[in-house]
Amino acid sequence: KRIEDAVAAGKGVPYASVRVRPPLPKPYNLDCMAVNYMEDGTRSEPAPINAFHKSPNSVIGDGDTMVLPDAPATVFEGEAEMALVIGKRASNVKAADAMDYVFGYVNFIDGSARGLPPAGNTFYQMKSRETFAPLGPYIVTKDEIADPQNLQIKLWNNGVLRQNFNTNDMGHKIPRCVEFVSSLHTLEPGDVLPTGTNHRGLHSFQDGDKIELETEGLGRLHITVKDDLKRTWEHETRLERQDKGLDPIAPQLTGKYKKA
Repeated sequence: KRIEDAVAAGKGVPYASVRVRPPLPKPYNLDCMAVNYMEDGTRSEPAPINAFHKSPNSVIGDGDTMVLPDAPATVFEGEAEMALVIGKRASNVKAADAMDYVFGYVNFIDGSARGLPPAGNTFYQMKSRETFAPLGPYIVTKDEIADPQNLQIKLWNNGVLRQNFNTNDMGHKIPRCVEFVSSLHTLEPGDVLPTGTNHRGLHSFQDGDKIELETEGLGRLHITVKDDLKRTWEHETRLERQDKGLDPIAPQLTGKYKKA
């Protein structure tokens, strides 16, 4: 109601005349669900529920640039996700009540620098790089989405559809995600909880890539990728490589850190 009143009282400007910034530029908590999809039925059961904290300093918005760092990652990837936006303080919330704490939804890309050394000590340095959390272009309030558990998520790289999956494939559904994370620590209004991805469409992000992400009903998020080192990788998806009997992780073809 407050948003509707503000819209009614305000004077609009053409959307094309403004630069839309991240609607949540620095959430207090940015908690990402991990391995939370059934991968198109290829998993026999959900992975144990898990999540990780990603630095709020990694947030960028529509039209911004993900910058690949000078680091010896085996590959850089971006995971298409739908994220929840928390609407009120949530602590030890039961799944049955979880949707009362959801304000809305937003597109989210979980940038990842895979394979960093030392082995087994990678999550923090893989996920929390600056610019590795594009979100937007705006929040869609909960009342606008009839069923958040039945939305198609699509990601294009240079106009080619790479990820295409539905939120109905989540291993742990939205209420359980809120229940789990709020049992670990309190969630604050404006916190962001990305709900995971289907990994089969993951592929390398590299210099010059133009990325578009659209979750059904949430608008389209656009970013570009920049790599001053101009490294290159095979651009195939994990599934395409797996179908060829290859390692799902694309090899680096050129540039610094390429293995001999």
